[in-house]
Amino acid sequence: MTHAPGKYADFEGLRERAVALRRAGLSRRQIRDRLHVDNNDILNRLLEGEPPPAWTKRPNAKDDLRERARKLRLQGWTYDQIQVELGCSKSSISLWVRDLPKPERRDPSEQAKLAAQRRWEHELAVRDEKRQQTKEAARQEVGELSSREPFLLGVGLYWAEGTKDKPHARRERVTFVNSDPRMIRVFLAWLDLLGVERTRIAYHVLIHESADVEAAERYWAEIAQTDRASFGKTTLKRHNPKTVRKNTGDDYRGCLVLTVRQSAELYRRIEGWWYGIVGAATAPDLRNRT
Repeated sequence: MTHAPGKYADFEGLRERAVALRRAGLSRRQIRDRLHVDNNDILNRLLEGEPPPAWTKRPNAKDDLRERARKLRLQGWTYDQIQVELGCSKSSISLWVRDLPKPERRDPSEQAKLAAQRRWEHELAVRDEKRQQTKEAARQEVGELSSREPFLLGVGLYWAEGTKDKPHARRERVTFVNSDPRMIRVFLAWLDLLGVERTRIAYHVLIHESADVEAAERYWAEIAQTDRASFGKTTLKRHNPKTVRKNTGDDYRGCLVLTVRQSAELYRRIEGWWYGIVGAATAPDLRNRT
């Protein structure tokens, strides 16, 4: 295409105007029409180094894939590995990451280790999904409960986790200790079922001395749906230098101890209920029941 003589003679002046328009937010087409520049090569030279305004960038459905591909490439992934991970073509991957440094070539044994690791991670994910499916199916099998079922459950729960009376140490008092908030909720619901008023229950926390005591008290007060001010003095467990503690971290909140005041009669009934369950469950004709 021929142009009028001297049309672009003042190139620097024309570039200054083009740059000013670009920085003002005009598109290439708008700048071309405003300056009457019909040659794309000239327009490219005029706008060299000037990024386009944000509004001219069209959203791309593959932008997310592109960013993920670049991150994986920077981690040393090959085209084949990125293709398997993202499900896109090698040509697209090559276009997206061509400006990035090539990863160092690994020896076959290292490649095999990486492949085995990825297979194992996939296997773990499959196992975890099956595990969760089994748990959910079992949860749904429980269905609705009558009042008798939680009653029997609570007796067994107490006999497993509560304090028991011994001939050499009389403890006819209902005290329950646990670190599982769900167990605490079930136990409190069981006491409600028995008609035990919440005002008869005393609470205190049992926790390691290095833990956040105030945070633990707030946590257990919320679980028990009671005022933290109603808690008794927290019992601190001293550190034994010969042991390696595993119950550490922000999610460690110790145990909650629940004691029912004036509960000797209730304890005797619980013990009797338990022996009743044992006797019924081990009766000789148990298998013949319908």
